[in-house]
Amino acid sequence: MAPMLRHLGGHPEVGMYDPDLDRDSCGLAMVATLRRSAGHDIVVQALDALRNLEHRGAVGSDAGTGDGAGILTQMPDEFLRAVAGFPLPPVGAYAAGLTFLPVDDAERARAKRDIERIAGEERLTVLGWREVPVRPETLGDLARAAMPAIEQLFVASAGTQASGIDLDRLTFRLRKRIEREVGDYLPSLSARTITYKGMVTTLQLEPFYPDLSDERFATRLAIVHSRYSTN
Repeated sequence: MAPMLRHLGGHPEVGMYDPDLDRDSCGLAMVATLRRSAGHDIVVQALDALRNLEHRGAVGSDAGTGDGAGILTQMPDEFLRAVAGFPLPPVGAYAAGLTFLPVDDAERARAKRDIERIAGEERLTVLGWREVPVRPETLGDLARAAMPAIEQLFVASAGTQASGIDLDRLTFRLRKRIEREVGDYLPSLSARTITYKGMVTTLQLEPFYPDLSDERFATRLAIVHSRYSTN
């Protein structure tokens, strides 16, 4: 390692310094439980792990815009049923995910119409939309200026009664078509998991998304990620 680093202009091994210990990768952590019941404590522990990965995430010139951080959990069915505002099928028979939409009202309405049309073409029914509570004041100036409108999309299969991974195969096609044909981004769209992410620091993710602090938001596993851009 040391000769290669010297060749590349890096630092050679000197004194107690060991170049083999250098790291320039993203931060990643996972929390899981063997018990059969989901709990909010898994989310709490995962977010605590994420905060301890602050050194693994890049920060913008405004000192408040993160390079990106997020959390993936199992579908928090009890929580979503309480906040969706419309009936949901049994767990596993519906998919949900965050959608990053245009801020302009007219453009956002047009994008949602296009999404619903594509969903129909992919044998999916849009059950409804939910505006995701966010706290923009927790973000840096750059992130706040670039922030999209964030809504949750809920879909189910149209007539086939697909669920679980079979439903995920349909929603994967929908998500990719939305990104390519409409130009809007979905961090995830799944019947089994859900992702909350953004151009935030590890410390900002939970305060930006109050959903993550809700005791009803329960899971048996969680994966957190702090992005360190290397391009």
